[in-house]
Amino acid sequence: MPHIRRAVRTDALPLAQLAEHTFRETFASTNTPEDMDAHCRATYSDTLQAEEITHPQMATLLCEEHGNLVGFAQVRWHRVHHGVVALAPGEVQRLYVERDWHGRGIAQALMQAALEVLAEQGCDVVWLGVWEHNPRAIAFYTTFGFVAVSEHTFTVGSDPQRDIVMARPLGRAATLRPVS
Repeated sequence: MPHIRRAVRTDALPLAQLAEHTFRETFASTNTPEDMDAHCRATYSDTLQAEEITHPQMATLLCEEHGNLVGFAQVRWHRVHHGVVALAPGEVQRLYVERDWHGRGIAQALMQAALEVLAEQGCDVVWLGVWEHNPRAIAFYTTFGFVAVSEHTFTVGSDPQRDIVMARPLGRAATLRPVS
């Protein structure tokens, strides 16, 4: 049975490899190889992953089975997005699962763990960006109560793409205004 744990610095290289692999697995067919290479070089080095793992306002959650990473989530708190109204915002920055593990409850478990970490940090609203052409992810986030509240540009290499910003309250006091 897979289990979820917090990443430590020594996880940086396998996390970088998993992050790049799952990003390519998800988006390579809709982006040029040059844009994918540029994005992955800029985003998934083991040095950058080590910095994110040890950042005091971030947490990286790993899901592993028999010592092999099969999914991960990265969250950060107190990062404000212009379309999100919150006193203490939290962001699900990344959540990816190896394709062979889709449909086994890994993404749900990672999301629940991510929400728990953000709640522990005192966040009142959680937000994330999701590519407008990723209906599977949009549907998944909707099941967790996320609604579209804004949009932003997410650049892959040299290609600016539209992300839908989705948010959900975390705790009793928060409310959201959906985008129409």
